[in-house]
Formats: sequence, structure tokens, C-alpha cells
Amino acid sequence: MAVTFLIIMQNRICSLFNIQYPIIQGGMIWCSGWRLASAVSNAGGLGLIGAGSMYPDVLREHIRKCKAATGKPFGVNVPLLYPNIEEIMQIISEENVPVVFTSAGNPATWTAKLKAEGKVVVHVVSSTKFALKSEAAGVDAVVAEGFEAGGHNGREETTTLCLIPAVSEAVKIPVMAAGGISCGKTMAAAFALGAEGVQVGSRFAATIESSAHDNFKNRICETGEGDTVLTLKEITPVRLIKNEFYARVFEAQSRCATVEELKEILGRARAKKGMMEGDLAEGELEIGQVSARIRSVEPAASVVNSMIAEYNSVIQTFRPF
Repeated sequence: MAVTFLIIMQNRICSLFNIQYPIIQGGMIWCSGWRLASAVSNAGGLGLIGAGSMYPDVLREHIRKCKAATGKPFGVNVPLLYPNIEEIMQIISEENVPVVFTSAGNPATWTAKLKAEGKVVVHVVSSTKFALKSEAAGVDAVVAEGFEAGGHNGREETTTLCLIPAVSEAVKIPVMAAGGISCGKTMAAAFALGAEGVQVGSRFAATIESSAHDNFKNRICETGEGDTVLTLKEITPVRLIKNEFYARVFEAQSRCATVEELKEILGRARAKKGMMEGDLAEGELEIGQVSARIRSVEPAASVVNSMIAEYNSVIQTFRPF
């Protein structure tokens, strides 16, 4: 155990964020509020507040509550294409958030300003091309997110198994793996592929501290293999659980519906309806393929502890030949 612990403490991701374990909780919309972020940080990982589903004043409230709930580092995930981006970044600056993860946009737009304020900046990518662009923009690390991941995803459909070694070999900055990671075994696999940390979303969505509706958490635990799909590539690719809403999307896509019609079917606040309000039929239930391996709603600290325990066991005992 002592040797494994030493290996983790020497990891560049742990040093970058000043955390005990290289486990980052994904900044998921409607799931990643201050309770979840602080619980993961208190357990030794890095918790992230998901700004994508928050009005600016709500984000400020969550940041302040997170500060009160943990004395350890935490961060905010910011989708760059969302509205109110200027106000959101101003709040992050005023509240002295130490770590910012950006996604869904050009990292060059905000990285220099954030780093000038002394923040650690990470960008989420789905390809080697965008990893290189992020490195050129000056980010401190990247999250390479494979096709398996839930929520909004890349159009390339590159799986984690293929993406992580490609990105790790292409850039000099640390790489975190995302997509299909929920346990110590998958964490060890990501490290073997060249990652130095893991970002975990779906497993933390189904935790007690997640701000998602209990209906959604329970539905995650009932999801089986093949129950999720990456869809709506005509608008913005998203992986979600198949339900009545998706059936209408599929029917429209089957007859080559226009982008305008698909946008009309999607409507507004569809993800909030499903994930926050618990409408399992008409809501957009964003989750990753790894949901098929999740069978219980647990405390976030238990997720972190079990991942580390299993990781330690795997790397100490695994003998392939």
C-alpha cells in the first residue's frame, strides 16, 4: 500500500491541483452542485461545480457554499458556448476559484486571462487535434473524453481506449482520461494508456450528494448495456438514455427531419426536465455507457475510497502472464 500511495503522490495531476488522489469529478449539468464538489474534494479528489446549468447568481452561491464546506481545492467547469459567459468568468474571478475546467469552445479565448489570475486551467477535448490546440493556448492539462462519455460529446466517436494513448503521445502537458471510467480497474487501465488522472462523471451522478433528482439516480442504476445512445449530432451530440423523448428524435432522424424540426422536438430545458425534475419519459437523461455498471446510489466519499482501494489492488496484484 505504501508504495502505491507514493506513486500517486508523485503524480503530476496531484501536484497540479494539490490533491491526494488523481480523481476529478466531472462538472455535470444538474448534478454537480456544491454538495457533490465539496464531498469529492474532502475525500481527496478534485470536486467541480457544473456552471453550465446555473445562472450567474446561483453559481456564486454554490461557490461560496463549497468554500464553506471544504478547505481543499475545488474548481468550476464552464462550457464556453453557454450564455452569460462574461458574467460567469467575472464571478469566478471575484470568488477566487483556484481551478477552471473549460469545454465546448475555443480555449484560447479565456486561458491567458485565467492563468494571469493564477488559476489552473484545463480544457476538455475529444480529439488529438483539439488537445494540441489546447496545449498551444497555454492550458495546464487536458481531459481527453472518449465516445463512451455521457452528456455532450465529440463528433469523432473516438473511444477512450484509442483516444487516451493518442493524446498522451501528442502533448507534453498532463492528460486526464474521461469516458467509461467508474472504478479502480478502469482507472488503472487509463493510467496504463498514458493518463495521469481520471475524470469521472456518471458514477458521481449516482451519488447521495449529486443534485440530480432521485428518479434520475435510480434510473441510472437500472440502465443496462445498450440503453444509452449518442444522438442529435445535427445540433450538438449528446449521449442519453433511450426513452419516449429519444424515440421521437429517432423517428424524426429516420425520415431525415430538418435541423429546425429536431430543434423543435428538443425544445428548451429538456435536460433540466429529466435530470433535475425527474421526468424519465420526456426529459433528456444524459449519462455515459458506464451507467450499465452502476447499481447503487452511494456517498461520494465511498466512490473515491473504493476506486483507490481497487486501483491499489489491481496494480499490486495484476499479472498478465
